[in-house]
Amino acid sequence: MKIYTKKGDKGETQLIGKRVKKTHERVEAYGSIDELNSFIGVAVAEIADRKDLQDVKNDLLKIQHELFDLGGDLANVTGKVDWATKEEYVNDLEEKIDHYCQESPDITKFILPGGQQAAAHLHVCRTVTRRAERTLLKIDEDETLPPVAVKYVNRLSDYFFAAARVINYRLGTKDVLYERGKDVFS
Repeated sequence: MKIYTKKGDKGETQLIGKRVKKTHERVEAYGSIDELNSFIGVAVAEIADRKDLQDVKNDLLKIQHELFDLGGDLANVTGKVDWATKEEYVNDLEEKIDHYCQESPDITKFILPGGQQAAAHLHVCRTVTRRAERTLLKIDEDETLPPVAVKYVNRLSDYFFAAARVINYRLGTKDVLYERGKDVFS
């Protein structure tokens, strides 16, 4: 099986429903989602078989599947859609965020991204997610997206923050507070 088609050699690609330039906002959006999925794979590989992080690893594997759902939704411009991205994805993320935030020590200041390597990877995931969110918001101004897409991506960046913090906590690494910052969390 060949993995190249030569159809994209002139800077175009196929969405579900029409051919577009590779610079199209939808291509940018699902490209960011694909990039995010790859960074999650790096975090999963870093966690590997650590018994104390299996819940986080399982979350991340589930999220990778959800991101494929979202990528498919972003590629669909037909107007005839049974969206794959579901509200239950948001609910699951909120439960995990709440759980990990309760487990981690309280913070009052912003923290610097980093700590354990897996946590640092999740901070990269958080920032890539924020970029994807900005692209989705641009698309959502003029085109139809799954009703829950922006909400899901917004919550996902919060999940990565909470998961990074819980990894550092479980592995005995303290968050590094932004020392010149004022208290922002209460």
